[in-house]
Amino acid sequence: MRAVCPGSFDPITHGHLDIVRRAGALFDEVIVAVGRNSAKNYLFDTDQRVDMVRASVADLPGVRVEVLSGLLVDFCRAQGAEVVVKGLRFASDFDFELQMAHINHSLTGLETVLLPASAQWGTLSSTMVREVASLGGDVSAFVPALVAERIEQKRNARG
Repeated sequence: MRAVCPGSFDPITHGHLDIVRRAGALFDEVIVAVGRNSAKNYLFDTDQRVDMVRASVADLPGVRVEVLSGLLVDFCRAQGAEVVVKGLRFASDFDFELQMAHINHSLTGLETVLLPASAQWGTLSSTMVREVASLGGDVSAFVPALVAERIEQKRNARG
């Protein structure tokens, strides 16, 4: 069975990778779908995010990375995926993801599996990583080494 782990991954964190690894243990193939949304203000552009995600999952068998634009249900149909896997950190995540799961299921029958975040990464978010990095903090404990390097390069380029 093929599953999709969608997100913006701006940037990808160890929490994201934990969910992808665990999904890989449950499903034959996992597609990490890197979202493209022109209304969002990203730290990294789509190509940069895809590149970092690909490098971060390169050692995971059965995992590949694709760009997601448009409706998730259409992407899943085109990829032959039957399941969406989402990570949950807090009750607010559950409330939002349950609504999305219901609408996706009503549109196409797409199922959603909600995996609780591991205790180690339960409070980690890309937003927090971006905020800490923007204030000059060290985010290397929260993201893969390549991602930490790219964040540092971007910070140095901005002055």
